[in-house]
Amino acid sequence: MMKPVRMLPLLALVFAFGCSGGDKTPTETTGSTAAKSNLKVALLTPGPVSDSGWNAMAYKGLQEIQKELGAEVNNQEALDAKIKDAARTYAQQGYKLIFGHGFEYNKPFMEIGKDFPDTIFVSSSGSETGANVGAFRFYLEQGFYLAGMMGAKMSKTGTLAMVGGDEVPSIKSTFTAFKAGAEAAKPGIKVIQVFTGSGQDVAKAKQATLDAISQGADFVIHQANAAAQGVFDACKEKGVYAFGANADQNDNPSGAVIASAISRGESAFVEVAKQVEGGTFRGGVALMGMDKGVIDFIINPKMADKVPADLKSLIEETKAKIVKGELTVPKDEF
Repeated sequence: MMKPVRMLPLLALVFAFGCSGGDKTPTETTGSTAAKSNLKVALLTPGPVSDSGWNAMAYKGLQEIQKELGAEVNNQEALDAKIKDAARTYAQQGYKLIFGHGFEYNKPFMEIGKDFPDTIFVSSSGSETGANVGAFRFYLEQGFYLAGMMGAKMSKTGTLAMVGGDEVPSIKSTFTAFKAGAEAAKPGIKVIQVFTGSGQDVAKAKQATLDAISQGADFVIHQANAAAQGVFDACKEKGVYAFGANADQNDNPSGAVIASAISRGESAFVEVAKQVEGGTFRGGVALMGMDKGVIDFIINPKMADKVPADLKSLIEETKAKIVKGELTVPKDEF
């Protein structure tokens, strides 16, 4: 596993993805080990931070801000109409930095940012920015590309599947990269794409996965957030492999995850918080990839013997090309 590296100053941030949620009650984290700071930081997520994936990664970044800077932090689920209400409430309460973890927060932040010029709003995905509004995008497509290569090389059926929750641009972009990696490794391979419309509905994710498996898929990747467990359970039930996404999900109890495409977002969150605290933040968009140690693709060590040695070498060689800029992984612009 590549160690996170200290990142250069960012202009802002961008991630991606979406789900459903809407807990009205903020939850303050505890356990700071740093000196008390006057900085107050809030995090809005589209789903529960207990999902062991996308939302959990952002929450870990929030905890690092509290640990390193001694900031007062708070978080809650908020989606759709609740986004602006939640952000407005935090801004009125004196929160200086508000993160929205997904593409769906970018436009609402642009609107509400005009009303609170002294508050910084940052979404993890999106292209609209302002003086106090930024975004950072995790180049997770790089990890998905490698997963596509691995799945295509190992597939016995010639069919792979991608199961998503909400059909949002950021998720579709990672699926574009997965398919590109698969086709680069095995031209003509079949790649099934399906969206359930929910990143929370485990049953829907499981049924969508079972349907894909019935069509021949023997490797399945997800962008289903909390509903990912349904994907893993279906893969276990039918004896096929799954890929983890966003977080390292190789230890999932299903035992079906053979590798994970991950984002290490903690350092990005902390860096932005430092900029805000120091008064150096400037709105913009930053792309965070393998070259900064933020994105990685990790083979499950417990299943390493299932992966051919030449494929492991190919994955490492391709990863090195990506880091050096010799290979540009495709991504959608949005």
